[in-house]
Amino acid sequence: MLYKGGCYCGRVKYTINASPDDLRTSLCHCLNCKKFFGTPFGLTTKVPLPAFAYTQDSIKPTIHEADNGSGVQLHREFCGTCGSGILEVGQGAMDKFRYFMTGTLDDMSVLPPKGEFWCRRREKWMPEIKDIFHKQEVQE
Repeated sequence: MLYKGGCYCGRVKYTINASPDDLRTSLCHCLNCKKFFGTPFGLTTKVPLPAFAYTQDSIKPTIHEADNGSGVQLHREFCGTCGSGILEVGQGAMDKFRYFMTGTLDDMSVLPPKGEFWCRRREKWMPEIKDIFHKQEVQE
């Protein structure tokens, strides 16, 4: 199945060519996601690296890399024009996966969440999402 997405201003565009079974959308309640997304959780979809591609008419995204606070390098790509986050990946998954920001899909309703990570850091007012997996924390 072909999925399309991009940033807010439309200058960074991508496609994903993968079966829905090969993709995993999840919420993350870790502090890094809260800060990067500017929300109480991040929402990303894990995609095999060969399935993700920037389109030919896309500008090159800006890259930011930094320690995620636990000694692991975190690589993030975003639009240098409008600032929209496009994807992220930790150093251990660089050669296998990308985690793109689900909200950048042209139709984000097609990939509902399958799980939640760092649930012990979920905001107290936010209810648990039923019928998906829940991990209290993640080993880096």
